Amino acid sequence: MRTAYLECFSGISGDMMLGALVGAGVPFEHLEQVIAALNVGARLEMRKVTRGGIAAIKIDVIAPDQAANHSPENPSAHTHGEHSHPHHHEARGHHHHSHEEHAGAGHAHAPHRSLSAILAIIRAAPLTDAVKDLACRAFQLLGEAEAGIHLISVERVHFHEVGAVDTIVDIVCAAAGAAALNVDRWIASPLNVGSGTVVCQHGTLPVPAPATLALLGDAPMYAAGPPMERVTPTGAAVLRMLNVRYATLPQMRVAATGYGAGRRDTPGEPNLLRLLIGEEQPQEESPSEKIAVIETVIDDSTPQVLASASELLLAAGAWDVYRTAVQMKKGRTGVQMTILCHPEKAMAMREILFRETSTIGLRWRIENKVALARESVPVDTPWGPVRVKVARTPGGAECNASPEYEDCRAVAVKHSVPLKQVMQEAMHAYREKHEARAGERTAADPAANVKEGQ
Repeated sequence: MRTAYLECFSGISGDMMLGALVGAGVPFEHLEQVIAALNVGARLEMRKVTRGGIAAIKIDVIAPDQAANHSPENPSAHTHGEHSHPHHHEARGHHHHSHEEHAGAGHAHAPHRSLSAILAIIRAAPLTDAVKDLACRAFQLLGEAEAGIHLISVERVHFHEVGAVDTIVDIVCAAAGAAALNVDRWIASPLNVGSGTVVCQHGTLPVPAPATLALLGDAPMYAAGPPMERVTPTGAAVLRMLNVRYATLPQMRVAATGYGAGRRDTPGEPNLLRLLIGEEQPQEESPSEKIAVIETVIDDSTPQVLASASELLLAAGAWDVYRTAVQMKKGRTGVQMTILCHPEKAMAMREILFRETSTIGLRWRIENKVALARESVPVDTPWGPVRVKVARTPGGAECNASPEYEDCRAVAVKHSVPLKQVMQEAMHAYREKHEARAGERTAADPAANVKEGQ
């Protein structure tokens, strides 16, 4: 599976994403064609920079009124092009907001674009439907986040004219670049969102900005490093646009790496976004899941009461219930009951224990459970069909096989045959069936491994 992994150790913004995409193999010319197709009068500028001694790519969006004042040696001359908050503004490249920055940018009273106008620009561009769908999804999410924060309709959310151009380019180019990489899924690390405050049209607000927080939802986040905004609304919208899943780096063979740079060069902490592209490798270890373990020790209930409680627990969905003899204080002999179940069923299990036994206390915990994949293989015995449960490793090799007890018991009772004989015949039938399948594979492919499970 071709996978893209975003390492957001210093957050993510629109310009960082574009730089990482180009570094990972997306031709810069492709992004230039995309911005030309948008016909918004802007252009892209790419330069190589270092952040913390690491070479990276910095991409700037130059809006029409910025071109005269912009130069690679003076990137801060287009301060207003580094914002894309609706109404208030996003700090591209991760720098502090200030009223003076906005005023100096010359767009305090710039005209605005509505969400529908921006979506119309994207839809009218000669781009693939996949790219336009992604970009429109990002803007829709961004508009809905702002609408929810201010309790207004989505159509009342407006983007500053210059900021809108900047954000349109960031998002559409990110969508086009992501599509060009042709990956099957996107994964990201937990997000370093930064800390401190940001000054915008609505006043001084904590980082992450409200729109960013709304877009991120339940994404794992933390704050590290000097106070600054590290995840911007545009960056958060791009993550949502790509349906990013958050997890640690999967087992994969990395084929390409890209570093996208933010504007600021933070000492000791490279202001970078790293993008890894590669093929995920099959997991050798079985996936784990959560399991609830509930225990209680009882010394004043009869075996019949405990047996009845065990049956009720199993009927209520417990995976297993077992009882162990224990020696308690003052020489008393007791029984420890242990229940294994899905965490969601823990409350129901506790209620049954308190209702059906004499216990007045219990302990419980959540642990990790690893289980092999299992399948039921039907086989024929002289007395009828039974199922054999087969456990396999993540690679597919057989690990264990055993006849289903209830099937064998039913056959034994029906035909008055010893249970152990039915179980032996079931395993014999399974082995014959298994060897026949292996022989068929060998006939079709002499190089096939007929010793599966060894």
